[in-house]
Amino acid sequence: MSFANKVIIVTGSNRGIGKAIAFELAKQGAWVVLNGRNETRLMAALNEIQGQCPKTIAIPADVSTKEGANTLIEDTYSHFGRIDGLVNNVGLSSRGTIAELSPEVIGQIFESNVYGAIFPTIYALPYLRKTQGSVVFISSLAGIRGLPGLGPYCAAKMALRAFVESIRIEEKKHKVHAGIVLVGKTEIVENKEAIGADGNFVVLKPRKDKKIQSMEQVAKATLKSMRKRKYIITLTPLGKVNLFLQARIPLLVEKLILKNIHKFEEGNQ
Repeated sequence: MSFANKVIIVTGSNRGIGKAIAFELAKQGAWVVLNGRNETRLMAALNEIQGQCPKTIAIPADVSTKEGANTLIEDTYSHFGRIDGLVNNVGLSSRGTIAELSPEVIGQIFESNVYGAIFPTIYALPYLRKTQGSVVFISSLAGIRGLPGLGPYCAAKMALRAFVESIRIEEKKHKVHAGIVLVGKTEIVENKEAIGADGNFVVLKPRKDKKIQSMEQVAKATLKSMRKRKYIITLTPLGKVNLFLQARIPLLVEKLILKNIHKFEEGNQ
């Protein structure tokens, strides 16, 4: 698949991984549609990326709502007359144990990570059928198994894989590709927030470990998923081992996590 002159929507692309994906697509000649709720950040990202691709547009919308998702897809089609790809990147992480969890937090996590991915997909599929296009879900290694301190987030990311599996079968006859990218620990933008167990937002600490992935690595993996129409792309060697062992020896994975529980507690800060 060549990205030249292809219309590709990237949700949550006003900063972070989504913005990096949009930049990489623009470099490859795609006509990118940026999306986000924060209009100030969205317009700033648009100004940057238009230098790479003048045809880039930005559509502010909350894709975790049916109305916002529909607006994004319909406005894109109205502007370009086609949709070749959708990258579902929107997501919100959580922190805190299940026992500490405010029930409202579960709803917020699922609205962002699940509704924010499936609503745009539902509205985009009729147009993706016309172009035999691609829909890619940006997920996480947290979607492989439940992890301490990340319960709601893990559950939401696991749900994305179920949608991908269903779409792959249902849309096979229409030649629509569906894929998922399981991202490991990645560098984060300044003042990136997660939602705490009590419902209040917490600012995450910067990640400086040498093993941390760059946003550009995630972007390249996302383009690879679309170009080669991959099912699952798992980033980092540890992630690949985790995926392999979880499918075969889940109790061993549990024991390894318990043995290294302090590392999870430190990493969740």
